[in-house]
Amino acid sequence: MDLSQLVKTTQKRKKRVGRGYGSGRGGHTSTRGAKGAKARGKVKLFFQGTKTKKSLLKRLPLLRGKGKLKAKEAPVVVKLEALNLFKKGEEVNLASLQAKGILPKTLPAGTAVKILGEGELKVGLTVSLPISSQAKTKIEAAGGRVAEGK
Repeated sequence: MDLSQLVKTTQKRKKRVGRGYGSGRGGHTSTRGAKGAKARGKVKLFFQGTKTKKSLLKRLPLLRGKGKLKAKEAPVVVKLEALNLFKKGEEVNLASLQAKGILPKTLPAGTAVKILGEGELKVGLTVSLPISSQAKTKIEAAGGRVAEGK
């Protein structure tokens, strides 16, 4: 056995800042610079500097209730050209879109769906879902109609 061929088992420790001169980063300021709040301790994440300025948290709009931090979900978008799978005069609703395979059958209950006016529509349909104004004009131009209240 040759001692020079042994596997190294020691690793160099990381330098611990501010633990005396023997630590390798010790002494006067220990890499923190001279004076100030950052040299002496931690500064809070949203600290703005002084009491007189209006802090970031105070400038944000006030939202009340439990769901104030939850993201608001955008509706599932369906392009107008996808509705060409329907026959003339058929009604377009959430169930019929799932039956035709345009939307997945495993869509969670209460999911919002909106039809946007991208593409051309060749058949006249009755639509009972929320739609954009551009989609409404294209549906009516194709001979279809939009259900009231949507």
